[in-house]
Amino acid sequence: MRHQKVIFTKIMNEAILEKLKILAESAKYDVSCASSGTVRRNTGDGGLGNTVGGIGICHSFADDGRCISLLKIMLTNHCIYDCAYCINRRSNDHPRATLTVSELVELTIEFYRRNYIEGLFLSSGVMRNPDYTMERMVQVVKELRTVQRFNGYIHLKSIPGCSRELVNEGGLYADRMSCNLEIPTEQNLKLLAPEKDFQSVFTPMRYIKQGILQNVEDRRKFRHAPRFVPAGQSTQIIIGATPETDHTILGLSSALYQRPSMKRVYYSGFIPVNAYDSRLPALRQAPLVRENRLYQADWLMRFYEFGVNEIVDDSFPNLDLEIDPKLAWALRHPECFPIDVNTADYRMILRVPGIGVKSANLIISARRFGRLSYDQLKKIGVVMKKARYFISCRELPLSTTINEITPQAVRRVLTEPKKRKMLHDNRQLRLVFDD
Repeated sequence: MRHQKVIFTKIMNEAILEKLKILAESAKYDVSCASSGTVRRNTGDGGLGNTVGGIGICHSFADDGRCISLLKIMLTNHCIYDCAYCINRRSNDHPRATLTVSELVELTIEFYRRNYIEGLFLSSGVMRNPDYTMERMVQVVKELRTVQRFNGYIHLKSIPGCSRELVNEGGLYADRMSCNLEIPTEQNLKLLAPEKDFQSVFTPMRYIKQGILQNVEDRRKFRHAPRFVPAGQSTQIIIGATPETDHTILGLSSALYQRPSMKRVYYSGFIPVNAYDSRLPALRQAPLVRENRLYQADWLMRFYEFGVNEIVDDSFPNLDLEIDPKLAWALRHPECFPIDVNTADYRMILRVPGIGVKSANLIISARRFGRLSYDQLKKIGVVMKKARYFISCRELPLSTTINEITPQAVRRVLTEPKKRKMLHDNRQLRLVFDD
């Protein structure tokens, strides 16, 4: 009898691991899984896990810069929708799997005990209807928190179109929730995903926002009120599947950041997993450079006090793929430079290419004790290779600024070494392949 039980357990584990392989592969295209801004400490009363400590494989970064490993998995890759850009669309013929609530809870706990992970990122295809799927996802995180006493990080996807009650319940157990927009405009969303619309996405996003704001009020009145989605919410936009400009995409992101609960907008370069669909562009690979430029522009909006129309506008609707958006802005506005780092205000110092938020704060602090020199700026962390054309200080002659040698010349000086390096790398690769 005992021997039979061992055999059954081994078969069961192999079955779950096969499901894990399928569902983890299906979940890899969702990039909105970075964790940040949450503190869920282990109280030492038999709980398991901790969002503020531990060691694991690096998959995401916490708000304090710490690496966090997440089990990134779907509850199921069965889906009632037939979205053109999705690998799990209804019409695709590929392996399907569904984990039960108990199987997913067991996987998470066993992976944690083996120090493979520090948290869970849970998403899902839509089975039957949004509420049916969301209810099972909520059961998973509820059992992890209340039965298994798991205190690690949990990111829970909200299913578009699900009820407010399920969003509110899931928010009590998750650290972060997200609902993906996917396509930047509703017109193109309807083209590629006819069963979806913006209302089904924005409604759960609004429920999350309202729950967070209500929780802030509750915790002011009751110190030990349970926290609701303490790390806020995020969303994802697919880049390159539809012809929207960067101006449209960043305008949408800026509007989302006006919501106090929205912490991150993620940009995912379109991957042609369904090349047979004629509605999709014929791309060989994801537009990674454009994706990177959008993240840089997003950073400028969030931390550098740039407005959308300063980064892109009707005259320049798309980001320059050759140079970063901050340098592009500076080259388009030579009349703003050079600035004297010893007298300029914080906002203008932030706009100098080669000066980051940390360096700008250090400049403001250090110049109270004397005028800053070239060498001191380098020690502070300023990238003088870029900044020298946009600032003035004691050792820098005005004849080397952007206004004296023209924006075109500055661009050429800053981009040619990079072009030469790329050309050299390509030549080396050709030599390797020729050999």
